[in-house]
Amino acid sequence: MKQSEIKQLSIAELQEKLSESKKSYTDLKMAHTISPLDNPIQLRVARRTVARVATELTNRDVQ
Repeated sequence: MKQSEIKQLSIAELQEKLSESKKSYTDLKMAHTISPLDNPIQLRVARRTVARVATELTNRDVQ
């Protein structure tokens, strides 16, 4: 998910997206632990998506 897409979401949508992204990242990590993923770059993309959404939530709380 791109930063421009994240900025357009409301706070409630961001919180929902954050929980979905964290669950997706956890599932990917577990799958990768059991057997290697075909595309391990998915882990990096998922982790960065979680970070982007969390950062946007933090920025909105500060403002």
